[in-house]
Amino acid sequence: MNPFETLLLAVGGLAANKVRSALTMLGVLIGVAAVIILLAVGNGSSQSVKDSIEKLGTNSLTVSSGSGGAFGGALGGGGRRTSSATSTKPLTVDDARALADPASAPDIKSVAPEVSTSQTAVYQGTSHTVGQVVGTYPAYFEASNSKVDKGDYFSADDVLNSRKVAVIGSTTATELFGTASPVGKKVVIGGTPFTVVGVLATKGGTGFQDPDDTVIAPLPTVQNAFTGFGPVSQILVEAKSAGATTPAQNEITTVLMGTHGIKDANALDFRVSSQESLLSTQSDTNRTFTVLLGAVAAISLLVGGIGITNIMLVTVTERTREIGIRKAIGAPKGVILGQFLAESTLLSLIGGGLGVVAGLIGSHFRIVGIEPVVIPESVWGAFAIAVAIGLFFGSYPANRAASLRPIEALRHE
Repeated sequence: MNPFETLLLAVGGLAANKVRSALTMLGVLIGVAAVIILLAVGNGSSQSVKDSIEKLGTNSLTVSSGSGGAFGGALGGGGRRTSSATSTKPLTVDDARALADPASAPDIKSVAPEVSTSQTAVYQGTSHTVGQVVGTYPAYFEASNSKVDKGDYFSADDVLNSRKVAVIGSTTATELFGTASPVGKKVVIGGTPFTVVGVLATKGGTGFQDPDDTVIAPLPTVQNAFTGFGPVSQILVEAKSAGATTPAQNEITTVLMGTHGIKDANALDFRVSSQESLLSTQSDTNRTFTVLLGAVAAISLLVGGIGITNIMLVTVTERTREIGIRKAIGAPKGVILGQFLAESTLLSLIGGGLGVVAGLIGSHFRIVGIEPVVIPESVWGAFAIAVAIGLFFGSYPANRAASLRPIEALRHE
């Protein structure tokens, strides 16, 4: 019997039980689609976070409070050190001033201390809770790669005079002003009136936090209105170039050890993070996340394979007499084996093909705020695994059918 005749017999066998065949293919379809979509979600999440980190620029450094190590080697070694400090001194504006001294830190271009809070903004009866109200210096905009789309930035003079001016994100602008231009208008934030002097260009969300839902104002103004004149949340530092990032890290460590009175390099009460270190950590985390999603989806494929085994065993049982008759008139074992293997493979082939289509369609929709990014290898891999599952899980029922003795098969009721 040639392969074409075997295929026709397989199609006929599946067509004889349309609903059962369709449900079996549905199991494979769901498994393949789940693999493609979940891996796309994991990859999309990774890409989104990576893009957000890279938007800060390759020469940006973030200094935050807390026990930990600095990345860089002014004090020996290039790895991250573990702190043995039992207390943590918060970061202050004085620390930022020390870092801005070119005599102590010649590789640092600019320094921007930050405080942040969340407040409700109101404009002509329209209320919106702003995700992040940031108080900082004008250097923040360049260091964080935040570009103004409309209006202008606030100035150093605005900081010195504690003026109530603000630059707002595109999401905040849309929520409060709709399509009207916010520049020059007054908005009440947490009970304090601010004049909008600029609107930032859209950065795009990560799926978990909208970076465009923000208000940025002079540091002393925000401290006076909301946070008080205490510690700062973090200090954003911009190195003079991407190549100066490592020397700048070392200078930050040396300067802050001096201002914090730290003698032991293993007892730092601050952390210095570069974009490279953040990308590395994010990459490792998302790789694990994607593998877990893939493993969960693979279980669906396994269940689909078990479904194929179950259905093919039922099929063999139902067609025992047919098998006996065919073997009695001379059908060799290979023909019977090939027919049932063709049926199981056809189930997985059609189910896998439909699963690929469903997965690609599903990947065009945002899922939990994330834009899925399809991994081409996952499409071919999921389809190939589906076909392999059909062969593997169909081999036992097919072999059982081919091994039936004709006399026993003919006696079967």
